[in-house]
Amino acid sequence: MKTKIYLSAILALGLGLTACNDDFLERAPKTELTEENAFQSYDNFKAFAWPLYEMFSNTMFGTAISGTGQGSCYSADINAGWMYSRGQHLNGNSYAMGRITSVASGNGWDFSGGLRRANIMLSHIDDSNMTQEEKDHWRAVGYFFHSYWYIELINRFGDVPWIDKPLTDESEERFASREDRIAVADRVLERLQWAEQNIGTYDDGTPTINQDCVQALISRFTLREATWRKYHELDQSGVNAYLNECVRVSEALMAKYPNLYYGGGTETAPGTGYNEMWSTESLNGVPGIILFIQYNGTGDTRYHNFSALEHMDSGNAEMTQDMVDLYLCTDGKTISNSPLYEGDKTPYATFRNRDPRLYYVVMPPYRVTAKTPTSDDPRSWEYTDNPDDRYYIDLLGADMNSSNEGEVGDRTAAQYGMKRLPAQNWTAQLVSSVPNFIDGVGATGFVRGYSGYYFWKGWTTWEKNMNGGIMQNTSDKPVFKIEEVLLNYAEAKWELGQFDQTVADRSINLLRDRVGVARMVVSEINGSFDPNRGKWYPKSLGDKVPWQSGEDLDPVLWEIRRERIVELMGEGFGFYDIRRWRMAPWFLNRQHKGMWATQDMFNANSGSQYFMDGSGNPVTVTGSQTEGYVYLEADPIAAGQGWQERYYLYQIPTTEILLNPALTQNPGWEDAE
Repeated sequence: MKTKIYLSAILALGLGLTACNDDFLERAPKTELTEENAFQSYDNFKAFAWPLYEMFSNTMFGTAISGTGQGSCYSADINAGWMYSRGQHLNGNSYAMGRITSVASGNGWDFSGGLRRANIMLSHIDDSNMTQEEKDHWRAVGYFFHSYWYIELINRFGDVPWIDKPLTDESEERFASREDRIAVADRVLERLQWAEQNIGTYDDGTPTINQDCVQALISRFTLREATWRKYHELDQSGVNAYLNECVRVSEALMAKYPNLYYGGGTETAPGTGYNEMWSTESLNGVPGIILFIQYNGTGDTRYHNFSALEHMDSGNAEMTQDMVDLYLCTDGKTISNSPLYEGDKTPYATFRNRDPRLYYVVMPPYRVTAKTPTSDDPRSWEYTDNPDDRYYIDLLGADMNSSNEGEVGDRTAAQYGMKRLPAQNWTAQLVSSVPNFIDGVGATGFVRGYSGYYFWKGWTTWEKNMNGGIMQNTSDKPVFKIEEVLLNYAEAKWELGQFDQTVADRSINLLRDRVGVARMVVSEINGSFDPNRGKWYPKSLGDKVPWQSGEDLDPVLWEIRRERIVELMGEGFGFYDIRRWRMAPWFLNRQHKGMWATQDMFNANSGSQYFMDGSGNPVTVTGSQTEGYVYLEADPIAAGQGWQERYYLYQIPTTEILLNPALTQNPGWEDAE
């Protein structure tokens, strides 16, 4: 890895230093790298292509893996209302509370960076000394990254200019107008289909782009584009073709990746596989992983800080009661219908008998008593007399003791379960109880929040960190994995009218098997399966509508989407999905609340933590109300705000329109302030 990045840096530097070549005698110098002599061999192109992989950590993309989740992929799910940021307390989601304002520049309107690099590479392929097969391979790689960038541009802005060559100051394309979204999307798909058929099987290192990656991107893009066209009432003529393409490539990948990763478990005794996809040292060779970002902590010193910040006060990601309520019970039924559901009047009841994916992303409740370590017992804590207080400590401890015999990756027994309770920071300071409310009784200054549902998807116990110092997280992170493909497949089949029990068994039920949740039985899902199922919002409903006012989703479709939300929570798909589904008001226009709590959980005289009364108004803990849902924010609709139609597409920055009069603005942003 180090050598490859080093070579690409040299090549980029060489190109930069010789950009103003006066073409002396029309002969490029042979003793230094120039754009005329640097693109000759296969290795030249491989070196130049390495920086393109930084797209996967570029925060322009919602699914970016960049440093910490709250600054990258978590933020896209926070925007969607799938997650909650501690910084939103009392202020609410920016899209729900009307704080999205006009921008002069940026906003993702970017035709440079990785897109320009892809175009430079593509422009030199034909003149190289490579064989035709090698040329086809690098053209396919270039098409992949060019398409990856354009998929984001289309998603943000709809109609966009088509730029497929490097621009100079003299290029007429700098003043191009926006082309129709459908035409641009069709070009992107054509390029990806060509890449799928022509990318080679060369050993470019691990992990690098191959045919499977191209197919995974086609699966993601075609579903996203088809459903956008359908629910945004665009031209419907190509919708089914896109959906069928999604099914085709998804099935091809499902045949190549027939098994999910179970971690320490088996199909009859589910283990930690879901958790390990985000918290294991190495994803190399892990079943279902199509492409991943490798953090090896050596050579190029590539680290991230997901786990580091979640152990400290810098961790600000949470969930709300509404999103916790989406998680099924282990019998595969909703909290409205399951006899296993014990209500939400204590944290233990809320978590008990629920989909284990809930406690792998939200720290479950517990309580211990602090004590002084001794030589006989080095622990700084001991159990209480209440068996409920130790349930999740013991449960995750059992995960830790799972046998790793025969499993892949470089793991030790101490790394295997990845998460342990009670929680501690990097100097071993103890969090004696969770929920750990800000201003709560006995609260610590870290691993805390307002809702009571602290998000810890990236948490590990084995990575090296120092409080306020070096953050050395090296757990790999997935870019493409078969779990997403299974969900794409299930949704596309429903949209085609082809979803049945066989499809459910090939997709959603594989995901449920891994975590020990009962299988979906399609024939049992009707209008009463979830009386609180999601809604979508046709354009005719207009702006700032109450979340209850939308159109009810088909019950089966809602269960498919629920599975997607739960499986991909925290991975950055939320803001893409609520927009393509036209479901944004359902997630954002409600008044979000925290868990049900009691007055004795808070410092009696703080006055800074609130409950909600029957009208959604705040009541301080020092008032007459002694328990209730924790108040997080005002009702957006009651405050005169709410999701606006214009938010479905981003604003073209005003400076870009001033510089290029051929550009037009997206609807609703023309007079934005």
